[in-house]
Amino acid sequence: MPDELNVDIVTPDKHTFQGPATGVRAPGTEGAFEVRKDHAPMVAAFGIGPLIVKTTAAHEYADMHDDRIVFATSGGFLEILNNNVTVLAETVEPASEIDVERAENAEERALRRLEEGVKGEEREKHEAARERARNRLRVAMGKVGTRRS
Repeated sequence: MPDELNVDIVTPDKHTFQGPATGVRAPGTEGAFEVRKDHAPMVAAFGIGPLIVKTTAAHEYADMHDDRIVFATSGGFLEILNNNVTVLAETVEPASEIDVERAENAEERALRRLEEGVKGEEREKHEAARERARNRLRVAMGKVGTRRS
C-alpha cells in the first residue's frame, strides 16, 4: 500500500506489535503528535497516554469495526526513519488486554498513599502510578482517541 509505514513496538520484556500502518499517534512530552508516511526523520520522547496505531491490515489487537489499535503506554521513545516507526516503550498494553480491576486497584492504592500526605519523591512516584492507572482505565474503556482524523 503506498501510504504505509512499518511499525514496530517493543518493550524491555517483549515485542508487542509489528506491522503496516497508515499512521501512529503518540502522547509526546510536549503534546500529542502523529506520524504519517514520509515524515522527516526524528526521535521523540513520549509520556503516559494512549498510543494509537492506524492499521492497514487485520491484527489480533484491532477492533473488528475499527482500523485502529489503542495501546496504554507509560512512556518511552519513538524513532522515525525511512517510513519505519520504532517505538521503544517502558510499558505498552493493548486496550483489549488491560485488566480493568487491576488498574482500578492500582489507582486506589496510589490515591490512598497520596491522601496519607506523602512528600517529595514518594509523592511523585504515587502521582505517576495514579496517572498510569487512569490512562490504562481510559484506554480500556475506549474513552481516548475516539475522534477520527
